[in-house]
Amino acid sequence: MSDNVQGRPTRGQPVSRPFRRAVLRGLAVLCPPLLTVLILVWAINTTKSYFLEPVTGWARQAIVWGIKDTREGLRLDSPAGRTATVDGRQYHQLDNGTFIPEEVFQVVERKSEEPLPTSGDGFYRRYVDLRYLRPYYTIPFFLSVFILFLYFLGKFMAAGIGGFFTDLFERFVARVPGVRAVYSSIKQVTDFLFGRQDVRFTHIVAVEFPRKGIWSMGFVTSEHFATIADAAGEPVFTVLIPYSPIPHSGCTITVRRADCIELDITFDQACQFIFSCGVVVPPEQAGLLQKAERTDVKQDAEDDPHSSAGVR
Repeated sequence: MSDNVQGRPTRGQPVSRPFRRAVLRGLAVLCPPLLTVLILVWAINTTKSYFLEPVTGWARQAIVWGIKDTREGLRLDSPAGRTATVDGRQYHQLDNGTFIPEEVFQVVERKSEEPLPTSGDGFYRRYVDLRYLRPYYTIPFFLSVFILFLYFLGKFMAAGIGGFFTDLFERFVARVPGVRAVYSSIKQVTDFLFGRQDVRFTHIVAVEFPRKGIWSMGFVTSEHFATIADAAGEPVFTVLIPYSPIPHSGCTITVRRADCIELDITFDQACQFIFSCGVVVPPEQAGLLQKAERTDVKQDAEDDPHSSAGVR
């Protein structure tokens, strides 16, 4: 009697779970765009909370100090009115008795969707927001200023002048318990991502490391170690072997060029492979592997006359 009764799996055969597979497949499709959106939203909100809002607040206060014109004790033009004229300029009286220019009051009253402020400072802060600090003005402006700041900071550091101050700051941080470990870890990650250490990866290779039969991906950083090349009697590569899942840590080895396999992949693809611990394989390499597997299966079927593929 057959073991497979009423569609039950035979012993050793994996249990089919179509619902579970469908849910996991849906998660696999949904997670990348969802996580991308969440990371972007987090980055935007963080930038807004810790950079844009403080800078906007400082700019608002500076503009208010520069243009504020509040007065006290002015004589009203009429007993029933709330305006006073000084040197041909009309002022509006607020509920607390302070006078502000009529045009400032009109802009805030006409354009503000929130309850009106009760003080002259409050009116001027709202006026500056509506007149000078609109988001479609401030965001491009502050972004341009920030990029220019990064540019001049990079030029300053490249000139070597800023190295003294950077070393002084890092020596200070190294003396602070707790902060030292956090700063060191973040600095290593940013140095790897943004290339502050000026490492140039010429190409990407696979080498047998840490022993024969185990292949590791590495970045070739140099081809000019003359002493080792003379001892080996042939050209050598200096290779940085990054560790998963944080590639800023790793080791540097020097191997013979003949012992390296050059990989036809980009730097971004290599980083994805390392970050994902080998899960994300470059599409070209995955395609070659699937093609080789199909060729092997076809060859086995042709060689085995008793296989189901060889029986008509």
